Amino acid sequence: MALFLLSLLILSSFSAIPYTHGEAGMIGVNYGRIANNLPAPEKVVELLKAQGINRVKLYDTEKSVLAALANSGIKVVVSLPNENLASAAADQSYTDNWVQENIKKYMPATDIEAIAVGNEVFVDPRNTTTYLVPAMKNVQSSLVKFNLDKSIKISSPIALSALASSYPPSAGAFKPDLIEPVIKPMLDLLRKTSSHLMINAYPFFAYAANADKISLEYALFKENAGNVDSGNGLKYSNLLDAQIDAVFAAMTAVGFNDVKLVVTETGWPSAGDENEIGAGSANAAAYNGGLVKRVLTGNGTPLKPKEPLNVYLFALFNENQKTGPTSERNYGLFYPSEAKVYDVPFSVSSTPVSDSKEKVPVKSPSQSHVGQTWCVANGKTTKEKLQEGLDYACGEGGADCGPIQPGATCYDPESLEAHASYAFNSYYQKKARGVGTCDFDGSAYVVSQPPKYGKCEFPTTEH
Repeated sequence: MALFLLSLLILSSFSAIPYTHGEAGMIGVNYGRIANNLPAPEKVVELLKAQGINRVKLYDTEKSVLAALANSGIKVVVSLPNENLASAAADQSYTDNWVQENIKKYMPATDIEAIAVGNEVFVDPRNTTTYLVPAMKNVQSSLVKFNLDKSIKISSPIALSALASSYPPSAGAFKPDLIEPVIKPMLDLLRKTSSHLMINAYPFFAYAANADKISLEYALFKENAGNVDSGNGLKYSNLLDAQIDAVFAAMTAVGFNDVKLVVTETGWPSAGDENEIGAGSANAAAYNGGLVKRVLTGNGTPLKPKEPLNVYLFALFNENQKTGPTSERNYGLFYPSEAKVYDVPFSVSSTPVSDSKEKVPVKSPSQSHVGQTWCVANGKTTKEKLQEGLDYACGEGGADCGPIQPGATCYDPESLEAHASYAFNSYYQKKARGVGTCDFDGSAYVVSQPPKYGKCEFPTTEH
């Protein structure tokens, strides 16, 4: 999927997702900009924050976007585009300058946590494959030079077309011509830097090409009979797990079974051409909704059951200037107007909602928090709005505001945002976390990670 770009991550307990270990997986969303009608970056950041999304992956280092993300609390994955690979591979002074101008310059205000060096390079028509590993090594050396290598990881997203075989999953193998020149050296670098292999996996393509052999239910995370791997006897309940395990098997076959993996792109188009079997908004909602539920369970794949499943949804917006079939312009969760393209449940137990103010799925940070959500104040809202919301919640709304009174357990920190968050959450929990009960005229949003304000503990149920 060389045509594919974008990414952005949702709330998680990991401090540098997906590059640290943890029990639960995480959901992210790609933020691409191949369009002429998207909101300004500042508006996009507001949308992300309003939806409870605090991690994003970009496909470049566009100055206006990185500037807009400053002091937003959103962690960022940036990309060095394929067209820069030859220069990056040829000379470390190039990557020194690139890191200085596109990474170091924006930190720490913009929280950059990883660099994707190229995107689906093996299928790049410019034949940039030979430049990939040298470019990655130079970028890594530049990070070391500027003392950024501990906080920023590197990788390079690969398409599933890098596999010579993927069925059954246990027979997964990389294309022979890629193994020695690029796969092994790249995996060795990822191992040495404790980075993840990035893969772009789309069950939609496999289903559309083999609809006579693959059931739609299997592709969409719905109830189905499942498929047993004839090689190892493992049973698969969905196609994405099978695709991921085919990559794990391929890595094991070349001696790198310890390198972890993150799915940097996956999604389902809400519209497509007549020959794009399965494209449609109902299927897109089922796929992304099923995927969110799948990730929030905290379980790994059949081959790696203890490894968290980390995924970036593709994509944030429909992008009207992308070339190719109709589907390419219809992977977005949102229209450029910021209205939802379709409904996606935002927790394990919730049902889809149609209000465009409702939240994109946010991940639960650990097994113990699966399905739990909290309501917090939006720090970007005006003080007047926060105060109005606080007054309503503590008054007519019936929230328990005793803990935020002077001397009480949640009085510290003494800030309007912290106090409003406690009151909003109390109201939200009293209303059984119902749809629309965490809005307060746009000054609040739902999260699925326990809020942290001093030593205050936010309840998840109210009686």
